[in-house]
Amino acid sequence: MSNLPSSVFENYDEFLRDLKERIRKAQIRAAVSVNRELVLLYWQIGRDILIRQQEQGWGAKVIDQLAKDLKKSFPEMKGFSSRNLKYMRTLSEAYPDELIVQQLVAQIPWGHNVRILDTVKEPKERLWYIQQTIENGWSRNVLVHQIESSLYQRQGDALTNFEQTLPKPQSDLAQQLLKSPYSFEFLSLPKEAHERELERALVNHMRDFLLELGVGFSFVGNQYRLEVEGDEFFLDLLFYHLKLRCFVVIELKMTEFRPEYSGQINFYVNVVDDLLRHPEDKPTIGIVLCRSKKKTVVEYALKGMNQPIGVSTYHLGDKLPEQLQESLPTVEQLEMELNTAVAEIEAQSEERVE
Repeated sequence: MSNLPSSVFENYDEFLRDLKERIRKAQIRAAVSVNRELVLLYWQIGRDILIRQQEQGWGAKVIDQLAKDLKKSFPEMKGFSSRNLKYMRTLSEAYPDELIVQQLVAQIPWGHNVRILDTVKEPKERLWYIQQTIENGWSRNVLVHQIESSLYQRQGDALTNFEQTLPKPQSDLAQQLLKSPYSFEFLSLPKEAHERELERALVNHMRDFLLELGVGFSFVGNQYRLEVEGDEFFLDLLFYHLKLRCFVVIELKMTEFRPEYSGQINFYVNVVDDLLRHPEDKPTIGIVLCRSKKKTVVEYALKGMNQPIGVSTYHLGDKLPEQLQESLPTVEQLEMELNTAVAEIEAQSEERVE
């Protein structure tokens, strides 16, 4: 069933644009609110550590003990490492006025604050970079570049009358606020958020891997929308293979392999054949990639290769039909690439959190 053209509804496009803008702004308001509470909490933790060290003579080792005990109580939150707790204490020393923290410091992500603490020593200059970050929507990398290029010294040291406004939805700052792993952990959503982020990264990695193979894969889209009897379905990756003259559907799952995944990929293969396949195209190929902590499973679903009706499946150790072997990666290749990608992405994620 095809979609009705937007021209059928008077002023529909304007209405849709307005809704999208309101949704994006609401998302950013929520992200800013969570970030503000998180940074304020970090500042309060740092202040309390500092007070007890000054007034009760607690030594530096208390931070290591706190890190151990907090990790035990909040095992999913990486924000309570010894290193991070020391940054919290430094934050409270750098900004003793809680009002300044609420109005400025807590408006930017924790990673931005850490970079400013590391590289800028003058209090007035720190506040200037925070303000510029908010007003210009700088990403962390852009912020670091501006500090390294001595932008503060080149543009003057005047702090403008700052009005609290939301970052522009399209800005790098807004995107980093929305994706901050610290915010996800703070809301006790680390596992789900991490899996979603990992899955998105893996989809992108596998897309690039297949394109770089140079055996005929042409990218059609990710989260490719299909409609069947009014219901929407979204394919993780859709390719067209120029040599095989067929569509290739790829689904990526961050769980153990389940039998229903075979049914799902078979359904997608049939839908693509019904809706997208040209009469001269070959039958669509489906691939399921499953990655859990225990193992990786790859399954090919090939329709019409060995059977006139139905779908044949191929797992580790199975050889693909001879006519496909030179044009498709083997199950072993896909499993190896998936494992390598997960290791790299996990390592990068750990570096960002630290």
